[in-house]
Amino acid sequence: MKLWDIYATMKNDVSFIERELERTIVSDHELLNETSLHLLKSGGKRIRPVFVLLAGKFGTYDLEQLKRVAVPLELIHMASLVHDDVIDDADTRRGNLTVKSKWDNRIAMYTGDYIYAKALTMITELENPHIHRILSKAMVQMCIGEMEQIRDFFNTDQSVRQYLLRIRRKTAILIAISCQLGALAAGSDLKTSHLLYRYGYNVGMTFQIRDDVLDLTGTEAQIGKPPGNDIKQGNITLPVLFALQDNNIRLPLLEEIHRIRQHNGDTDVSEALSIIRNSKGISEAEQLANRYMQKALDALVQLPDRRARKSLRDIAHFIANRSH
Repeated sequence: MKLWDIYATMKNDVSFIERELERTIVSDHELLNETSLHLLKSGGKRIRPVFVLLAGKFGTYDLEQLKRVAVPLELIHMASLVHDDVIDDADTRRGNLTVKSKWDNRIAMYTGDYIYAKALTMITELENPHIHRILSKAMVQMCIGEMEQIRDFFNTDQSVRQYLLRIRRKTAILIAISCQLGALAAGSDLKTSHLLYRYGYNVGMTFQIRDDVLDLTGTEAQIGKPPGNDIKQGNITLPVLFALQDNNIRLPLLEEIHRIRQHNGDTDVSEALSIIRNSKGISEAEQLANRYMQKALDALVQLPDRRARKSLRDIAHFIANRSH
């Protein structure tokens, strides 16, 4: 089953969450309203709300309860993207102008802060303190992940372990708690919510590694931005780290990365891309992504055999094999 087929089976509920997202971010402030809606209308797969809703199927499914998790988690993701675009000096995302590009950095930062605040306001409507503790800890970890990424810009000496810890914080943890909190909001037992967390964590790791591979192998039409954007910004991702372990290409690749850094990323990266694509870096990264996906599937088989479990399995396969 394709991702959009899964969405079709949940069409009414996903549409409800989309309307709630818009209702939540609408502001009396004209500019803030304009920037927030621009971000919302720029698209996105809404994968985190879908995880919340599917996890809710393992408990007492109540859309009014689940929206108080699904909407805030998607808003937190949206806010992190706005801030990312400022840090990365990104002009486009998914083929659309970013908030910082259409307005400026200050407007983008305050837009992100506003959306974060709206997320926290909504989730307080849930009276479960365990949910609040999980979310607050996750947000702290996300911020640390962002700081680590900035610290490691153009750091070719970082270890694979450093990279994995960074993407755990930046990406995987939010997907993991989307599954976990969806289950908890639906009244699932702790064992079920923990298994869903493990599933979400491993899917999140797969998602980010696949995203980093696509940045090096995809086309602009596929990924909505020029390929090699990560390396231009100094973000040394897993395929690059694996490529650097090959002594036959380490020196020319280091020289290319150094040249890109000297030009502050404002230079052609085609040679660096060629070196990485012709190395084992891509295949080794994909192999690790596949191992994470298998761990996600291993967690799933321990859950009750419901339609939602099959949908979660299909999403994992989509993420592992996606081309955009």
